Amino acid sequence: MQADTELPLGSARLVVLGSAGLAGGFSLIGAEVHADADAATVETVLEQLAKSGDEALVLLETHLAHSGGYWLNRLRNEGGRIVITELPPLPAPHDYAPAVDEVVRAVLGPEALK
Repeated sequence: MQADTELPLGSARLVVLGSAGLAGGFSLIGAEVHADADAATVETVLEQLAKSGDEALVLLETHLAHSGGYWLNRLRNEGGRIVITELPPLPAPHDYAPAVDEVVRAVLGPEALK
């Protein structure tokens, strides 16, 4: 029997940190939104997630995804119940280059993504 404090099977928190314009759209689908977040907010939210035991998908706007920090680095390296990925900036989506692009180029060569 499942305790009331546990998430239903397959349920996880969707957490979005970024500019108000980007994050606002995610609030429409019920995401936990931290609009106009900074690196300190990212660290606070990630620490709370790590200590809560909740499963979560965390979406960070690009500048926050590259801000570093103890909890950001730790959770990225751990993998598992908290998945962190980045979102392109709303005003410049064409400038977005996901980190996986570097890995693909390293493995398949510089022309792989052209």
